[in-house]
Amino acid sequence: MRNLIHLTNRHRTPGTNLTLGLVLAFTAGAINAGGFLVLHMYTSHMTGFASQLADALVLDNHRLLLNALGAILAFMAGAATCAVLVNWSRQRHLHSVYALPLMLEALLLFPFGLMGAATLRWNTPFAVPLTVLLLSFMMGLQNAVGSKTSGGSMRTTHMTGNITDLGMELGKLLLWQRRASASAQPVPHHWPRMKASAGLLAMFVLGGMAGALGFQHLGFVCVVPLAALLLALAVPPLLRDLPRSRQRHGPR
Repeated sequence: MRNLIHLTNRHRTPGTNLTLGLVLAFTAGAINAGGFLVLHMYTSHMTGFASQLADALVLDNHRLLLNALGAILAFMAGAATCAVLVNWSRQRHLHSVYALPLMLEALLLFPFGLMGAATLRWNTPFAVPLTVLLLSFMMGLQNAVGSKTSGGSMRTTHMTGNITDLGMELGKLLLWQRRASASAQPVPHHWPRMKASAGLLAMFVLGGMAGALGFQHLGFVCVVPLAALLLALAVPPLLRDLPRSRQRHGPR
């Protein structure tokens, strides 16, 4: 219980940041890969949607334009919601600064998993089912949590930055080991960054495998355990803040 409280507590350490990031990367990988089997698109891939937006403008394809615009706006709305919740919690000096966004994501995942394919029939003005916008919103929400906890250095819903960091550190490692002479300027590699990038990538892939297998064999209900996992992270620090909330709103 104590470890769960620390993962979403306002006081951060590199260890808690990485542990939370690994859990969120697994969750994002599962939702992203499983969503692809249902929707045939990766809802965390904003680079692809930005390219789709440009293509749609050039090709004058209104459907593609609306698809991309809806996903991008939903992702941005999720990130903005995270910022509002985190800063609201900070202003009130709550312990559960990062718990509220994860609680919201869990509450959104539960109906998505329990209602199943019915969510695919809910149309939106963006020419995509509500499911696409919902998953994009959750990816933006979750990605902002990782960014907020780590000061902008950690992303959990897409791996471009992590693969780039891992590649750069491997390059520095090779240069360090193959220096032509002892007088050459050393280029030290950063083991913690390398391990963090590799760990986030590995957890995202493992989550993707779990999500793909889950959607393939169980359907939408496979996201319910992910929602329960996020609740397990969010509820303990929220319970810790309850006595303070009662004191603040109690009789004067």
